[in-house]
Amino acid sequence: MSREYPIIPGATTIGIVFKDGVVLASERRVSYGYFVVSKSGRKVFKITDNVGVAYAGIVADMQMLTRESAAYANLYFFEREKRASVRNVAKILSNILFSMRLFPYLAQAIVGGVDEEGPSIYTLDPLGSLLRDEYAAVGTGSEIAIGVLEAEYRRDMSADQAVELAKKAVKAAIARDVGSGEEMDLLIITGEGSKEETLSLR
Repeated sequence: MSREYPIIPGATTIGIVFKDGVVLASERRVSYGYFVVSKSGRKVFKITDNVGVAYAGIVADMQMLTRESAAYANLYFFEREKRASVRNVAKILSNILFSMRLFPYLAQAIVGGVDEEGPSIYTLDPLGSLLRDEYAAVGTGSEIAIGVLEAEYRRDMSADQAVELAKKAVKAAIARDVGSGEEMDLLIITGEGSKEETLSLR
């Protein structure tokens, strides 16, 4: 008698707005159902110098969405001679997702960055719904991670405090979610630029 397991890609992906910028974070495990495909999957990407995106979902869809939204953001810069705002990039990604609603990309996204209006993040579902918030979590570990964020988030946090909160939330999710694990990738964006890091969660 054969068993069929649901092919659901796991992830815990987080976005946090802090005093001077945003943190986007995700662990590196790529899993389908109960099978761990990779322990070094990248789910956090830079779109422009001031905007990034972090995902939960199918890796191929993440990569395709990143390339397409980055291309449109570059076109925006060349046509208008100014860089796209965080909302512009989020709306580009929302339009791409909505245009494929009948055969959707299997990815949830958190777009975050800093522009003239300050730091902000937007959460998107596979159909392109666009929601602005100060912190967010998506993926199979999001129910656990959001509880940690809800309890400890403060808007006036420093970058280091936001990174520590992201780390705590992802570690809590990893402890209970089989689809999440390994190290954590970070993209920290402020008005001065962006920085990428990989942290051990042990």
